[in-house]
Formats: sequence, C-alpha cells, structure tokens
Amino acid sequence: MSSSTLHQQHDELLIRCPKLGALITFAYCRIEVSGLPCTRALACWRDRFPVESFLKEILTEVEWKKQFDAPAKPKLTSLLELIDTALNNTAASKNTDKE
Repeated sequence: MSSSTLHQQHDELLIRCPKLGALITFAYCRIEVSGLPCTRALACWRDRFPVESFLKEILTEVEWKKQFDAPAKPKLTSLLELIDTALNNTAASKNTDKE
C-alpha cells in the first residue's frame, strides 16, 4: 500500500471532537498539530479503528514520542496557545483581505 493510500485509509471517518466541539474527519486529527496528529487522537479514535498501530506505521519514532510520550501541557497553556493561533489566523486573514 502506498504512503498516500495508507494516509487516506481512515481520513473520511467522522467523530465529534471534544476539543473543538464539532464533527471532524480523522484527516484533520491526523495533521492537526503542524502536520502531526492531535495528542488526543489515540483516545478519541481507539473505539473506531486500531488508531495506535495505524499512527505507529505512518509516524517516525521521534514524531510518535513528540506527540504521545511527552507530558501533557497544562490546560491553561493549551488554551493560551489556541487563542494565540486564532489571533494570528485572524490577523493573517485581515491582511490577505486588504491586498
């Protein structure tokens, strides 16, 4: 199976994201953090398919450790990072609209 086929194998599956509060595809979860999976992907998708073995196939050992073996960030830190990202995206969108 090619790398792109492997990546797309579960991409259209839908789930309600506890972080975003909306329906999202696995494709989003798979690349949510700068091209790496959401740190919650294992917990969210384990009842739908063998997500751990799937992600271990497509991630390097370093990527796996970075996403799933690192200690969890405090909620406040995560919230501030989400706010910062949203503000940056809004600012970038406004700059694009002016051009």
